[in-house]
This record gives sequence, structure tokens and C-alpha cells, in this order.
Amino acid sequence: VQLQACGGGLVQAGESLKLSCVASRSIFSINYIGWYRQAPGKQREFVARVHSGGSAYVVDSVKGRFTISRDGVKNTVYLQMNGLNPDDTGVYYCNALTGTSDSWGQGTLVTVSS
Repeated sequence: VQLQACGGGLVQAGESLKLSCVASRSIFSINYIGWYRQAPGKQREFVARVHSGGSAYVVDSVKGRFTISRDGVKNTVYLQMNGLNPDDTGVYYCNALTGTSDSWGQGTLVTVSS
């Protein structure tokens, strides 16, 4: 699976961004599509994911601010990020898990200024 992530940028604290991850095949054929992030000097961490059946999960640290959704027609998974703060700064990666592959997009940079 090839993934193309976009939507990052420079915003001020409190503002919002919406990331997009476009998959090269039907997202309904992918077990999980999710978002990870890597802050400067830190390890990559899981943020959110959506199952092919539609169930979604968001980690507690961003719950209430981040929402993951999808558009099956566009083969796209979104990460809506509201109330951003400087701790959300990092490179955000899209990930796709199937029965036989674990694929990563190129990452999109999110920078939140205080």
C-alpha cells in the first residue's frame, strides 16, 4: 500500500489542522489505517487509527481534541486536530496495516507555536 500524507503546517496554539492520508487502494481492504507522530528528539508514538469495519480509536492524550475519520470514495483517512498546543509539534505519519504488509507514508510536519 502506498500512502500520501498532507495537511501539515505552522499554526498557533489553539488553532486547528486537518491531515489527509490518501491510500493507493481501497481503505476497506486495509485492516487498519492510522496516524503516528514523532516529536523532535522523541520516539514515534501512536495517535489514532480506524479499522476497515469503521471502528476508530484515539489515544487518551489527544482524545477530545483529535478525531479520525475516513472517506471510502476518496480512499482517504483524515485526522482532524483541534485545540493544538506546542506539545503536538512533530512529524505526523500515516500507517496502513494489512494481513501481509505494514506501510508508511512520507510524513507531514505540524508545528504549533505558543
